[in-house]
Amino acid sequence: MNNRNNRLISNAESDAVLELRHAMHCEPELSNAEWKTQERIRTVLRRFGLHVTTTFHTTGLYVDIEGRGSGPRQAVAVRGDIDALPIQEAREDLTYRSQVNGVMHACGHDMHSSIALGTALALHRLRDNFAGKVRVFFQPAEEAEPLGGRTVRDENLLDGINRAVGFHVSPGIPAGMFGAQEGAVTKSADQFKLTLTGKMAHGASPHNGIDAITIAAAFVNEVQKVVSREMPNDDGAVVTIGTIHGGEATNIICPSVVMEGTIRTASSERRSLLSQRVREVAEGIAATHRGQAECIICPGEPAVINDGEMVRRFRELVLTTAGRDALFNERRPAAGSDDFGFYAACVPSIYFWFGSRAPGNDSFVHTPTFAASDDIIIPTTELTVRYILDLLNSE
Repeated sequence: MNNRNNRLISNAESDAVLELRHAMHCEPELSNAEWKTQERIRTVLRRFGLHVTTTFHTTGLYVDIEGRGSGPRQAVAVRGDIDALPIQEAREDLTYRSQVNGVMHACGHDMHSSIALGTALALHRLRDNFAGKVRVFFQPAEEAEPLGGRTVRDENLLDGINRAVGFHVSPGIPAGMFGAQEGAVTKSADQFKLTLTGKMAHGASPHNGIDAITIAAAFVNEVQKVVSREMPNDDGAVVTIGTIHGGEATNIICPSVVMEGTIRTASSERRSLLSQRVREVAEGIAATHRGQAECIICPGEPAVINDGEMVRRFRELVLTTAGRDALFNERRPAAGSDDFGFYAACVPSIYFWFGSRAPGNDSFVHTPTFAASDDIIIPTTELTVRYILDLLNSE
């Protein structure tokens, strides 16, 4: 698709969108440190007449666009995340590859925020065509705590908003295609820290101690049975042990082990039950081995739950504007997590995918070789603007 043929995105706006994408990719910033990115976005918004922006979560910002037309007074939020990942980029073929050692936009947030920018610029220019309001979030810290999405919820930044729109690049979908499905499209992600306490003893006399490593080994095995024997197959529950630390010498019975992990589920109803069962298994295993367990669970992002009506409208728009070949119809299981779940927990929301898979661009996100063509960015921005205008002008 020729980027210059889009009716809702001007040439100047297209240039600004791609310039932002390249600049962000060259100078990626980690979660909660997106200072240059924040200022870069603010500068572009001001250049196009959007002078009033609001800072949130320290390194984020949002802008409100008030319609000047007649019709329903709907209010729609749009989220573009802006943080990068601690990964060394391995795409030497990109002229705009990362110049920051050990940091890259391996999850496509440079594209997400650029699409959000183009959406803001176009809707500002088209504000005579609607009566409501659009709030565009350039949200930091999607990848790491403290999460920017939680701040949006906790500071009530969606008060007065009727719907929210999020999106994510997908190397699992061919470039030029779009997908959306009703219901859970990501999983919740809660973190846990488990401290197992035993009793130190000489390694030759284990009966005089309580081996925390033995307790830890039993927990690692038993906790997986919560998923395989207590959760429905379609739940998609996952318990991951990510770190484990314990022991000081080869001839000492280890008195303490600390492990950390993640609890994921696509079910809002079973989320608390799954965390409860992880804690109960830890305490039960520890008691069986005469030790103790302290399990601290820190709630993370909820699952993203797509609103059925919003999905229906989106799919209809793709069919009417881009054609049947542009609609990705395969149903995808909920996977991964995204703090857009905080938005979806507050207002009816949609989180759609735009495909990026093409020869040379088939690596998945969170890998050193992930990349996506500029060619998909403006068409996705165009579709996003059309979709938001459709939502704004609906009763």
